Amino acid sequence: MAFEKINILRSEVIATPVENIDTDQIIPARFLKATKREGFGDAMFRDWRYTQNNELIEDSVFAKGSKDARILVAGKNFGCGSSREHAAWAIADYGFRAVVSSFFADIFKNNALNNGLLPVQVSEEFLAAIFQAKEKNGKVELEINLPQRSIAIVGTDMKESFPIGEYKRHCLENGLEDIDYLLSTKEIIAAYEQRR
Repeated sequence: MAFEKINILRSEVIATPVENIDTDQIIPARFLKATKREGFGDAMFRDWRYTQNNELIEDSVFAKGSKDARILVAGKNFGCGSSREHAAWAIADYGFRAVVSSFFADIFKNNALNNGLLPVQVSEEFLAAIFQAKEKNGKVELEINLPQRSIAIVGTDMKESFPIGEYKRHCLENGLEDIDYLLSTKEIIAAYEQRR
């Protein structure tokens, strides 16, 4: 199953300055009952979004934020804790295409990249500027340019680059899973085999 392509992503954000957000906060263990990617969006940050009686928490960042936000911004060390791939599934299924933080846990970062979700690692200063803009204006819009590996706060001169490997950048820009990429090189592989 291919992913939605990411090239230039411009969106309002949902932002939480909380640091050390772990995978159990992102997708509580009680929801880990399926092995397909679909259907986890409703459980994303479930305990941040709903009470134990399943009532919406009106002052959560998700309830107050734009329903069209495609970028999640969070504090340092996002995705730490257990190595559940369901965390990336839940964020993507909810509708986010990118997560911005100053540091990602390695396993979460790889799970995100393998599941069509772009982890954008920025400097502490740039992250602080996003939170300040959000607090000052009530909303903030970011533009992520994947081909140029850059991120900007729209309406300001704040812009910086972010790291991403060439292979994963190519896959995200073209909406390819690893198997899709391999299949796209089938003719090259066949030609190589014929030459041997």
